[in-house]
Amino acid sequence: MKKIIIITLAVIVVVAIVIANLSSGKKEIEVQTEKVFRADITEKVTGNGKIYPVVDVDISAKVAGEILEIRAAEGDVVKEGQVLVVLDGEQYKAMRDRVQSQILGARAEVKLATNEWQRARELFAKNLISQAELEMAEAKLESAQSMLQQAEASLKETEDALSKTILKAPMDGVIIRKNKEKGEMALGSQFQADVILGLADLSKMEARVDVNENDIINVSIGDSCHVEIDAFQDTTFRGIVSEISHSATVKGTGTIDQVTNYQVKILLIDKLPSFRPGMSATADIETRTVKNVLNVPIQCLTARERPKLEKKAGAESTPAEREKEALNEKAKKAKSKKSDQLLEVVFVVENGVAKMREVKVGISDDNYYEVKEGLNEGEEVITGPFKVLSRTLEDGDAVKVKNVEKDQMKAKK
Repeated sequence: MKKIIIITLAVIVVVAIVIANLSSGKKEIEVQTEKVFRADITEKVTGNGKIYPVVDVDISAKVAGEILEIRAAEGDVVKEGQVLVVLDGEQYKAMRDRVQSQILGARAEVKLATNEWQRARELFAKNLISQAELEMAEAKLESAQSMLQQAEASLKETEDALSKTILKAPMDGVIIRKNKEKGEMALGSQFQADVILGLADLSKMEARVDVNENDIINVSIGDSCHVEIDAFQDTTFRGIVSEISHSATVKGTGTIDQVTNYQVKILLIDKLPSFRPGMSATADIETRTVKNVLNVPIQCLTARERPKLEKKAGAESTPAEREKEALNEKAKKAKSKKSDQLLEVVFVVENGVAKMREVKVGISDDNYYEVKEGLNEGEEVITGPFKVLSRTLEDGDAVKVKNVEKDQMKAKK
């Protein structure tokens, strides 16, 4: 019986030793990698908005009157000078006729006053009338001339009002709005437009997008853009930044969701006849490009505390040494916040081992960062899995590369 117990204990010890040895060995971590390569990188700023005509004018009446005719429907193509709206102008014709009659009377008064003044001047020369009588005749002539000038000015005013009962197209374009119908009243105001039709030149379109305040400082007039319009799937249109607003649009004022944007106008170079004002658009504005620089995938960048980077790669330590190191690190943190600084790092695969490397990056596009310092062309950087890269992977860990073949340059596109 004792012999059986001893054998059993011996087996248990051996198994425990084997398990301990196996557990103490470092298991390889499966990772995905990509090599550092050289290519151009273009930084982009994205904005969302809508498509509008560059030129969009309102056709509104400047005089009041009933609408007798509207000679254009929404969607019609019109030419400059074409008659679009006819208002009732009978009252303005009557006013014109009345003023013309007043002019005839004023001219007769001027003629009479002129004759009287000429006779008064002859009589005064013969000392038959006084100076006062001559001046009175001259004043009467000036008064008659003034009345004639007022009547002529009134005629111009009434003729102008009458001409405004006919509304013409100020340019070539397409009718994009129709707000009134035949028989309705046009209010006619110099200070508040009563819009009857909207006319736009659809041959020149622009995207008006909102750009966040943090990105607007990178946008400049003339920047190239690629615009995607929701109505045209899988199609990108070229554009150029033509105008940048200097006044902000604030949404959610006073709340935690407050957003400050600036409007950017992008003139579209590529045009289609089926563009419609108000279509939703997303614009990628190319703010800066660097040529032939080192590229690393965005996902390979992670953060680590400075002490972890400064620790020697692969250095073994006893429990006592690790405890001492932890105490020293705690003391350093108490004295200075510098050690709390998070550094941007990547992990490079060297002979099956992950080596942590601090890097300095520049601009980025949708997929890649520009590397300024810390890496060389051709080095293999770890890109995933995300959980391993962002949390568990440490300097000196054994890794096993398991990649799916892909073309880096295709990824760049």
